Amino acid sequence: MKVKVSRKAHFNSAHRLHNKDWDAEKNKAVFGLCSNPNYHGHNYELIVSVAGEIDPTTGFVMDMKVLKDLIKEKIEKALDHKNLNIEVPEFKELNPTAENIAVVIWNKLRPEIDARKDLEVVLYETPRNYVTYSG
Repeated sequence: MKVKVSRKAHFNSAHRLHNKDWDAEKNKAVFGLCSNPNYHGHNYELIVSVAGEIDPTTGFVMDMKVLKDLIKEKIEKALDHKNLNIEVPEFKELNPTAENIAVVIWNKLRPEIDARKDLEVVLYETPRNYVTYSG
């Protein structure tokens, strides 16, 4: 029997969506307000889910305290109150779209979670815009 457990987290980050090969006009046409040269911020909501068999000894798919601590250590410390383009190494050359942020989060967490378990990341950039990545 496969069960999915989820932990919700929150972080605030600034970013600028920008393609260095395009002029300002094309960047604004494609990325709109997100291409502001002075950056802008989002209050991101994150849901990390782990799915797998229930351990018969503990009754857990995964210890939620362990998942909470992993999110805090690997994600919140790295991204919260940061300018993604400037302060987060993964985004020095990678456009910090919600899609790319979700993949980076997944890549940070995947090595920390039992390979027999499925991992899914849902990232809300706004209450209406969100992405899901599961590898």
